[in-house]
Amino acid sequence: MKKVKITVMKITCYKDLIEKYENPIENACDMVEGQVFIANGWQKPEGFCDSAWDSVSSFVMTLAHGGEDFYQGWMKNKKSAMISCNDGFRPVSFLLETMDEESNQIK
Repeated sequence: MKKVKITVMKITCYKDLIEKYENPIENACDMVEGQVFIANGWQKPEGFCDSAWDSVSSFVMTLAHGGEDFYQGWMKNKKSAMISCNDGFRPVSFLLETMDEESNQIK
């Protein structure tokens, strides 16, 4: 099974929606742009958000098992995917990339 690199690419925050609909919460998201996680197959990386994992895990599993070319040509790199978490107030976009088994480099 291949490892999958998960990079936090962009964090968005919709303050107007938060003010109108969300109850106050202390700590909504700990992700930082540029942060990198390595998924070892089906295992959620340590420190990775549970809710975000629900959004990306099926794509991580597919890549870890050698799958590629989601949606027939969607991504320039067939062994990658750009997936956002399901937080409607502050979505985070993640780049998922299959890693080479021997060199641990991106394929």
